[in-house]
Amino acid sequence: MELHLAAPCHPRLLTSTHRANAAPASTMASSTSCSSSADESALKPRPRLPRRSPVPRFKPSPTRLASLCSAIEQRAAAGLHREALDLFRLARARAPFTPLPAPTYHALVAAAEALREPGEAAAVGWHMEGSGFEMDVYACNRVLGMYLACGMLAEARQVFEGMPERSAVTWGIMMGGMVDRGRPRAALALFRELWAEAGTGTGSRTVMVAIRAATTAGSLQAGRQLHCCVTKMDACDDGNQYLGCALLDMYSKCGCVDEARWVFNGMLPQQRNLVAWNSMLAVYVLHGCNEEVLELYNDMCVSGVGMDQFTFSTMLGVFSRLGLLEHAKQAHAGLIQRGVLLDVVGNTALVDLYCKWGRMEDARSIFERMPKRNLICWNALIAGYGYHGMGDEAIEMFDRLIAEGIAPNHVTFLAVLNACRFSGLVEEGKKIFQFMTQNQRVKPRAMHYACVIELFGREGLLDEAYSMIRRAPLTPTANMWGALLTASRIHKNMHLAKLAAEQLLAMEPEKINSYVVLLNLYISSGRPDDAHKVIETLKRKGLYIDAACSWVTVKKKDHRFFFKDSLHPRVAELYSRLDALMKEIKEIGYVAEEDVFLPDIHPDEQKISRGYHSERLAIAFGLISTSSHTSLRITQSHRLCGDCHEVMKFVTKVTNREIVVRDGSRFHHFKLGICSCGDYW
Repeated sequence: MELHLAAPCHPRLLTSTHRANAAPASTMASSTSCSSSADESALKPRPRLPRRSPVPRFKPSPTRLASLCSAIEQRAAAGLHREALDLFRLARARAPFTPLPAPTYHALVAAAEALREPGEAAAVGWHMEGSGFEMDVYACNRVLGMYLACGMLAEARQVFEGMPERSAVTWGIMMGGMVDRGRPRAALALFRELWAEAGTGTGSRTVMVAIRAATTAGSLQAGRQLHCCVTKMDACDDGNQYLGCALLDMYSKCGCVDEARWVFNGMLPQQRNLVAWNSMLAVYVLHGCNEEVLELYNDMCVSGVGMDQFTFSTMLGVFSRLGLLEHAKQAHAGLIQRGVLLDVVGNTALVDLYCKWGRMEDARSIFERMPKRNLICWNALIAGYGYHGMGDEAIEMFDRLIAEGIAPNHVTFLAVLNACRFSGLVEEGKKIFQFMTQNQRVKPRAMHYACVIELFGREGLLDEAYSMIRRAPLTPTANMWGALLTASRIHKNMHLAKLAAEQLLAMEPEKINSYVVLLNLYISSGRPDDAHKVIETLKRKGLYIDAACSWVTVKKKDHRFFFKDSLHPRVAELYSRLDALMKEIKEIGYVAEEDVFLPDIHPDEQKISRGYHSERLAIAFGLISTSSHTSLRITQSHRLCGDCHEVMKFVTKVTNREIVVRDGSRFHHFKLGICSCGDYW
């Protein structure tokens, strides 16, 4: 029987139904006989399907594509970067291989760069390359910057290496991207390649990027080599003052203050603009050169270059540290005369300055006149009220902050808790601390626990203070034990004091303050043997108390004094006034404390006369150098000792003067025999 086998089907034309119904090859081979009644139509060749014509490429309407491109450019220009890229996906779906106009690509590059999304950046770059868009140097630079902004260093390097022509801008973009992505040494390697090719023809902007790379890498050697390159290019002589400022910053970050000043002195008059002056001021401030920064600031005022908000904010920090309140007021007045309005940073710095020097009315006035406030400004004012013993005002500002819907941070809570501590507001402090524990965003830290511990200790609640340490959900820190030690010293609880001192000395064996507190406690408790052991421990460890210093500002000039100072030109008049003053206060009831270790005198010199402490000399000089109605402001580098604290209360009685002392702990406002600290500090 003759068989007629069907012609095999093309696999691409075989449908799923046919595949399911098709018999296996082995079965078909074994079926050599079949019934004559079988359907003969199944054995006939299957007719060929007509060949499909190729699908025509979609050619979008020029009008439609132009409208999409216009919409993309408009969205990108308006900052709607996400919408611009959504429209790009639509245009790419309609015309996957049609190049878009150059302005549209530039808009897409800007959108992807702004969003910092590598996927979007890759899609834009691939479309520019795949569509056959002819990219010039400008377009390549834009794509290069986009890749670098999105962190696609490999793709950026590929574009950079594939550019047939590179401009100075190209090198600058590539180097700057390397620096921004934490690879400053790779940027310096690129600059070496550029310098080998172009030499002194290298652009000044590229050199600036290289200097920034050396600054970021902290490479003084590379920075000095770049300085030589600048000298060879004579770039600074062309009036490019920004190169000089970059060198200033580089030398400053590398710790070379003298070399930075040498660069500043070498600038031409047209280069030494406001930016250059501010840069040099910042160098001195960064390295704590207070005298140099004041001298430079005076030269700046004489030069007539003026100042801006950056100058003012920089110098406010210096004035605050040195206590030059009048200088700050003059600088502020100068800004007002020039019509320069302070921003939030400048106003906050001014509020902080007035707070630090006890001018709380001025600080509040500046605060209330601020057109815009941030949380830092609120914190500064609340902390200022606290350090001056104005706890009620601090709590009032805290409640106002909460009422205005501003979320406090851990600094805010620390400021208001400190205010409660300095003013003895125990119940208010408890409520605020409880409110903090219930806050989901800010949880109490060790510093907040230390503040509450000292708050309890101030009122003699030593059991609650110790319980706070034991119940704290964190490991007790030195500040927490130090707060308990201070409270135990004030209330003469030897058991807790010894416990706190042991813990504290184990954590900070080289810190002398803890030894001094324990020594005072032993002396005041009549335990000379234990006190002698502490002194021997200090000697054995080689720990000595630094010479304390106090200073008072009279007629815009600081006058500094040390213990038994004899170098002041008016020393005879000074000691005469102090001796007379001590005689006066003894007549009205002052009795010197004999059982207190004085922190600015070496332990071996405790039997020497205690009447010539640096703060007493500063007060005596202030009395003979100012009018009878002027309040005195004393600044100290150390904690005010108890005997001097008592002396100042009596001095305000006999002289009817107000004395404000800023010591290493807080502010003390003495008036008519009373101190704002309530004899607890």
